Amino acid sequence: MTEKEYRRHPAISRSELFKMSETPEKFKYFQENPQPQTPTLALGSFLHKLVLEPDTLWDEFCIVPNVDRRTKSGKQAFEAFVAENVDKTIMTEYEASVAKEMANAINRNPLSRRLLQGEHEKPLFWTDEATGEECKCRIDCLAKLDDTYIVVDIKTTDNASNASFMRSAMKYGYHFQAGMYLEGVHKALGIPMEKLMFVFIAVEKQAPYAVNILQADELFVQRGQDLYRQYITQYHDCKVSGNWYGYTGPNNEINGLTLPGWAAGEE
Repeated sequence: MTEKEYRRHPAISRSELFKMSETPEKFKYFQENPQPQTPTLALGSFLHKLVLEPDTLWDEFCIVPNVDRRTKSGKQAFEAFVAENVDKTIMTEYEASVAKEMANAINRNPLSRRLLQGEHEKPLFWTDEATGEECKCRIDCLAKLDDTYIVVDIKTTDNASNASFMRSAMKYGYHFQAGMYLEGVHKALGIPMEKLMFVFIAVEKQAPYAVNILQADELFVQRGQDLYRQYITQYHDCKVSGNWYGYTGPNNEINGLTLPGWAAGEE
């Protein structure tokens, strides 16, 4: 299954469901108004393709030609290029070179190479038992070490140090991702939770493209599973009620505005 086929599948994905962490109103808006891919996401997608599916890289990506779009001929050449590659993500030479350096850094690391010796870009589909909602995830790599199955996820980051990556994890919902993906592997493949592990391969976007490998611990995963349960239930309830509420909650109530302790002068 290609990435585009996976995206067209109607089951709810991790990236969609995480919008519930803001408000159901925002979830609904972005579901009905898909946003164009940002340069950061495009870089991450190109990197994933380089590392995980290099043989089909140019089926989905292309490099913008070096033409002067200020001239008539350059503008025409660029427009013709875009028309010929309408279904592909366009990358610049610089973006592609950075992604290649990041991929080389990952492939040079003996541990990341070992972790990536598994099934790549594996789509999984399952039905959430409590709500009946259809869910999906697409795993970067599912590896096996002895009797443990390892869900491996590649992340690009500005700083791959333990402390900095944890801050990114909390901001971007990586703990929620770990919880939802492990649930998906458990439900779709029937692998017991006690035999599952989630590992991030984090690679920096600037030279020397440092790599860090971090295992999600029990508390990290548990928090992610709790969030998955919260968001999927919230999503289901909003679908049933038709009430995609915003910051004032399902009953449209006034929120309190309270100074935090540090601003109130408390010790």
